[in-house]
Amino acid sequence: MSTNPVQSPISSASQANRSAAWALGGVMLGCALPVFACLLLLVASFAGVASLAGAGADSGIQAGAVTASYVSGPRSGPAVAVIDVSGQIIAGEGDADLFAAAGIAASGPIVRAIQAAAADPSVKAILVRIDSPGGSVIGSDEIYHALKRSGKPVIAQMRSLAASGGYYVAMGAEHIVAHPDTLTGSIGVISEFLNYEGLYEMLGLRSRIVKSGENKDFGSPTVPFTADDEKLWQSVIDEAYDNFVRIIAENRKLPLEKVRELADGRIYTGRQAKAAGLVDSLGYHEDAVAEAARRGGIEGEPRVVRFQRRSTWTELLAQSLALPRSAGPTLEYR
Repeated sequence: MSTNPVQSPISSASQANRSAAWALGGVMLGCALPVFACLLLLVASFAGVASLAGAGADSGIQAGAVTASYVSGPRSGPAVAVIDVSGQIIAGEGDADLFAAAGIAASGPIVRAIQAAAADPSVKAILVRIDSPGGSVIGSDEIYHALKRSGKPVIAQMRSLAASGGYYVAMGAEHIVAHPDTLTGSIGVISEFLNYEGLYEMLGLRSRIVKSGENKDFGSPTVPFTADDEKLWQSVIDEAYDNFVRIIAENRKLPLEKVRELADGRIYTGRQAKAAGLVDSLGYHEDAVAEAARRGGIEGEPRVVRFQRRSTWTELLAQSLALPRSAGPTLEYR
């Protein structure tokens, strides 16, 4: 006759505790694994970017510095330096490659690339390739002045779009080559204000502003934009516009009144721009390179190099984590 063993209450409780501990451990492990995997991925990313930076240093590319990378032609000899202005133009710093991928052309790295090309004795001419809808008035002007101060022949090549601030940048060149179907022009200045005063009223919200002067809250999105405000800001717009017109008249050798007729904000194709005297010739990249080589006194096929800034991995990380700046009144060539 068989008998079933009887478990004591103490052993049953111990087994239940062990089961609960294993279950809790499983839950904790399940929660920890994704976090651990993310940490591993982050470490691997840092290591990979750091190794790329190290590899760049080993190959003669100094991270954070402007360097020249080979594009075409002979491996040595006199060169045409290519500098890209691609995307919306902003004033200030940033990584040229990182921002170009996001459709932004930061004036700081572009200006330093121009300065590096100007200081390189092997560079005989600069070719600035423009594919931009325009943007910051200050950023556009900074690039323009860097081109004018380079001391070397500058050729501008207009690609898909060279409008407003993009056209302003082209004024730094002594010869402009546009694709027949390039969109250019859009000459003028614009400023846009967001006002959500009506939304505040609908939601029952009210903004309280304490200010030191009558115009200190100018452009605030929570107060009315008055006729006096518009008059004040229009004078600023007009001043920036007059400067734009003057720059075009001086560099294109056109009468001021003729430029004012053309600078009403309309878009021109490359063909229309050439007929109006806004560009010099129609052509493609090889035509722009040939023109740059000719003006730089280069015989035969030129060496073509691209000048750009290389960021360190820490700069890239800082830029990716950077918080957006607060909005405020801005002037734009677009």
